[in-house]
Amino acid sequence: MTAATYQYVDLPDASVVTTRALLTARENIGDTVAARAMMCIHGGAGFGKTLAVNTCLRELEPGEDVRKITFRARPTARAVRYELFTALDLAGEPPRHPSEFDRLLKTALAERPRTFLVDEAQWLNGEAFEYFRYLWDEPSTQLAIIFVGGAGCHTVLRREPMLSSRVFIWQQFTRLTPDEVLEVIPLFHPVWADADPGDIAFADSHAAHGNFRAWAQLTAHTRTALARTGRPRVDQELLRWAFSRLA
Repeated sequence: MTAATYQYVDLPDASVVTTRALLTARENIGDTVAARAMMCIHGGAGFGKTLAVNTCLRELEPGEDVRKITFRARPTARAVRYELFTALDLAGEPPRHPSEFDRLLKTALAERPRTFLVDEAQWLNGEAFEYFRYLWDEPSTQLAIIFVGGAGCHTVLRREPMLSSRVFIWQQFTRLTPDEVLEVIPLFHPVWADADPGDIAFADSHAAHGNFRAWAQLTAHTRTALARTGRPRVDQELLRWAFSRLA
């Protein structure tokens, strides 16, 4: 499905940390796949949604056929068909007529159980969501769908009652609380393993704000600062230099 690591930046020695949100996602995804259902994981940018979902789905492979689809703009139903055609590695040229295309996709999806990870789902509009529902509703398809996206994903899904009523599980990712930061960040990277808890709290309140992506950025800059200064561990002067590189 994907590479073995899913970090936002190339961050040597970083670990995937088992947060409460990741544990919940593992349980929710497992139940959704077992039920051949649909679920929605949503939350703010950088909260660790995609990393958690990729990690959990990877644990299901190779027993589960997982296909990932990512949208970067608002797709039409036609664009969704082409993305599915590519994701399923179907042979030949895509059919020109929608009805023929739909038959081809339904036939392929009926062959064996599959799970679709639909990432960046906040870009989907009602038409695109409806097309996924149309395929999922087909009795012959054996399909589980994990929608992952920002707050817009949740909003659009909730506006589509025919689809919303079929969503098996909803899970919202939020910022790490200050207590979670002190538990999780020392496990995230060796830079923080022997850091003073006060310095970790200082970094979170001034720069990272419970956002995992921000912590990855800050960690990369902190590694650079440690290497250039030769200091053995993090301190607040060094952290202020790292802050200066962040918006």
